[in-house]
Amino acid sequence: MTQTTHSLALNKRKRRLTWLLLLLWALTSFGPAFFARSLSFEVRGWPFHFWMAAQGSFLVFLAMVVLYAWLMNRWGRELCNEEAKANPYSH
Repeated sequence: MTQTTHSLALNKRKRRLTWLLLLLWALTSFGPAFFARSLSFEVRGWPFHFWMAAQGSFLVFLAMVVLYAWLMNRWGRELCNEEAKANPYSH
């Protein structure tokens, strides 16, 4: 694989991950509001829909940001390693 092929593969992964995380964010942010009546069980004494609106959606968002950063760092290192293997004398 050439450097361009590696970059294209990384961009495709990034786009797929971005769309997946946007879908997850939309479901956790707007889902409880639409289905609040059917989410009427309790978590630690609070109604689940209230918990999702007040804390759960925010915690899911933070987890998504951490996951995105971790994966981008990992994929970036993989790209650098592949480029170094392809061109060992370029540095």
